[in-house]
Amino acid sequence: MKVLFWTAGAAIQAAAMSVFLFPHAVSSGGAAGISILMHYLFEVPYAASIWGVNAVMIVLAVKWLGLKTAAATMYCVTVTAAAIDFLTPFFPVPPGTIWMDLPAGALLFGIGLGILFKSGASSGGMDIAALILSKWRNWPPGRSLFYINTAILIATGLVVDVRTILYAVVCQWLASRIIDIIQSFSIEAMRKKPLPNKQ
Repeated sequence: MKVLFWTAGAAIQAAAMSVFLFPHAVSSGGAAGISILMHYLFEVPYAASIWGVNAVMIVLAVKWLGLKTAAATMYCVTVTAAAIDFLTPFFPVPPGTIWMDLPAGALLFGIGLGILFKSGASSGGMDIAALILSKWRNWPPGRSLFYINTAILIATGLVVDVRTILYAVVCQWLASRIIDIIQSFSIEAMRKKPLPNKQ
């Protein structure tokens, strides 16, 4: 069952990036920010640079989060990279204006990543760092992810386009709120909640 959640979460966040965010050069996170920067400077394909960043982070996942989480992350990275590689050619231009696509992309990205976090996996990149901080400092993962990615997004925006800093920070803020909402949702509590009596 978890594999279904991992697949869905990874595919949803990949769609958010490929359809709504990358066409505007808006980064959904630290790894995506590095990917946009590499594409801008060296025309490296998005999927290839995301794989490169994740190679290092997955090693950290084994050390700090265990082999099981690292294996789940590798699977999610594979699905995400494959989906981005498949979808990107179909969306060379943005489907709408930045202020239409940004909320849509942030919402989808937050849902996808929230599903992964909730099911004990991540999509790699800075998500792993957020999970490590969450375990180490007992911080909400969405907040940790926001702080880490904001620093990377500012650096990326200064090179690519200063306006993307604002867009990326807004995206991160919206997505992090969605992630924390999903994290606070208890499936077990819903299962145990008694059904209303019919009169």
